[in-house]
Amino acid sequence: MSVQKNFMWSSILTVSGYFFPLLTFPYVSRVLGVTNIGICNYVDSIITYFCVFSAMGVAVVGVREIASVSDQEERRSNTFISILLLNALFTLISIIILLICITYISKFQEYKTLFYIGLLKLVSNLFLVEWFYKGIEDFSYITKRAIIVKSLYVISIFIFVRQQDDYIIYFTLTILHICINALVNLMHLKSHLRIRKLSISFSPYIKSYVIMGIYTILTTMYTTFNVAILGYISGPKEVGFFTTSTKVLSIILALFTAFTNVMLPRMSSLQSNHEDEKFIAMIGKSMNVLFMFAFPLVVYFFIFSPDVIGLIAGKGYEGAITPFRIIIPSILVIGYEQIIIIQALMPMKKDNVILVNSCIGASIGLILNFVLIPYYGSVGTSVAYCLCEFSVLCSALFFFRKYTKYHIPMKELLQHSVLNLPVVAICMLVCLFVSSGILRLIIAGILIGAYVYMNNYFVMKNTLFIQIVEKAKIELWNRIPKSK
Repeated sequence: MSVQKNFMWSSILTVSGYFFPLLTFPYVSRVLGVTNIGICNYVDSIITYFCVFSAMGVAVVGVREIASVSDQEERRSNTFISILLLNALFTLISIIILLICITYISKFQEYKTLFYIGLLKLVSNLFLVEWFYKGIEDFSYITKRAIIVKSLYVISIFIFVRQQDDYIIYFTLTILHICINALVNLMHLKSHLRIRKLSISFSPYIKSYVIMGIYTILTTMYTTFNVAILGYISGPKEVGFFTTSTKVLSIILALFTAFTNVMLPRMSSLQSNHEDEKFIAMIGKSMNVLFMFAFPLVVYFFIFSPDVIGLIAGKGYEGAITPFRIIIPSILVIGYEQIIIIQALMPMKKDNVILVNSCIGASIGLILNFVLIPYYGSVGTSVAYCLCEFSVLCSALFFFRKYTKYHIPMKELLQHSVLNLPVVAICMLVCLFVSSGILRLIIAGILIGAYVYMNNYFVMKNTLFIQIVEKAKIELWNRIPKSK
């Protein structure tokens, strides 16, 4: 399958990963309430962390190794079995440790029913083997299967989750959704595997498996483990506030992550051809895209945070408003961070530097969470989250400037900051004259979109923005049926 088609299927998969939860979350949050949502998210965050340990570096090593032998059926089959057994060993260790934790840790015993259900996720994660299908570039199958199973999951949520005490049913359905994916994947495997002579070897994979696993664990420590710490110290209600506040942020960042992942192959090509000037120029273009949209989005969501939280979660989630306002500027910080790490340091093959960044982020994240959460709960973990991401960005910038002639675009930052000040005025005027929350969001969104267009097209005369708009106009014109 061509790169373009793979990208298309991969993009659909990424979007669906956020679209389906967006369908169910407003309903589930209202039915279950903030405490029960917090309980489910707390237990799931811990199970997910055990899944990260059990999987280690399989997501990277598995894809890479299968891809390297994708056209050699027997070698591909033996490589798959070897990596799967290596994954199974770490999964077994994870299951044993989790069972010990459930038995002896009081916080775990309190929700032991959910934890026992969560064990199914740990087992299913082993047999999900998404890395195999990505290695053979069967993105079409992955996407179609995921959408069908997710659709059934969404329907099941609306049918079976009807009252506040149904949080165990909700959690079970969420886990079963992963189990079904794993089962379908296993059934589909037989068409790709042919084992005539079994040859198992761990030695070619164990080092990379562990190194990439450490990197993944460190990254998870400052991106998702904060939920587990928050739940352990402050309880499920605070978890409900924090996870609700991160919903919108995760969707926005997912769209920008799709952009940075598309840029990665191009940046790698420029780096391998030693086209340093073009390489830095492409970084500049990516920054331009980030600044164009990040500044208006930060203002919009910061001012209308009560309306946004009310829309996606409903009453009882007012405690999520302050955490949401704290983390929303992270759109700019994390976007910048992704450009430097994914588009620059990864193509430059600075793996050690990326690992150092993760160590810095994990250390600062853990320290700040343990210091702030006992006093400030979800607000404290939101502050820790932002400071942690900012520290990773500073570290990445330090190393990037060390290896290149890159300079932080202070002029562009200041320019975009000043020229987006009218967005604040637009939002305040809408708040003053429009009383309905949903109507405020719609009207302000339209006015801000119009301002962004006018500002970039006529005031800043942003070349990249003009190119995007003109290309979109041509595409739209070509799609309009012409009368003969």
